[in-house]
Amino acid sequence: MISLPDILALIRIALVPVIMAFTRSDRIEHSLGIAAALFAVAAFTDFLDGYVARRTTGGTTLGAFLDTTADKILVTGTLFALVSIDRVSIWPAVIIVFREFTVMALRGVVAERGGLIRPSTWGKIKAASQFTAIFWAFLRFPDPWGPWYFDQWLMLIAVIATVGSAWGYVSAFWYTIHAGDGGAVSVEVDSDGHRFMVPASEHEQDREGE
Repeated sequence: MISLPDILALIRIALVPVIMAFTRSDRIEHSLGIAAALFAVAAFTDFLDGYVARRTTGGTTLGAFLDTTADKILVTGTLFALVSIDRVSIWPAVIIVFREFTVMALRGVVAERGGLIRPSTWGKIKAASQFTAIFWAFLRFPDPWGPWYFDQWLMLIAVIATVGSAWGYVSAFWYTIHAGDGGAVSVEVDSDGHRFMVPASEHEQDREGE
């Protein structure tokens, strides 16, 4: 059975082509403003599904996958659309998208061994900075702040956070691959509502220590 957090993640994914369509449209008045509003709604569902998961203290295997994938689809699709209208430079988009697909690949390898890399503080900072930079790219201020526009400075911060969080995932991946021994998994929810899978043996050890 699909839970409410799963539905919210699916809504986030479903909004991506709509956001891209409005971003690319030159026939609808205030299309970029509409795209920005839809993007804000999609980003809010990320907080909301975490809040719901935290309240229910539960999750599903599907939810663990969707929760870590929906944001990547949202960011990647929206960046592609913004690059196509010259609101975002190709280089920050390439760095961010490359990082997202790399992390997805690492997660896939770890999942085959019976676990999923837990969300980190850097990952949360990365998501917030990306959402903020992309939102303001839609609503670009008319005057630049020095050599760049305001949203471009925010995008620089997002790129730095993106690279920083990637290193954390690579380190966690390396440790998991060498320390993990496969087996069954349990779906858990951390204090911020993020769902993740851990080996069943680790889950049992944590329970024994409570």
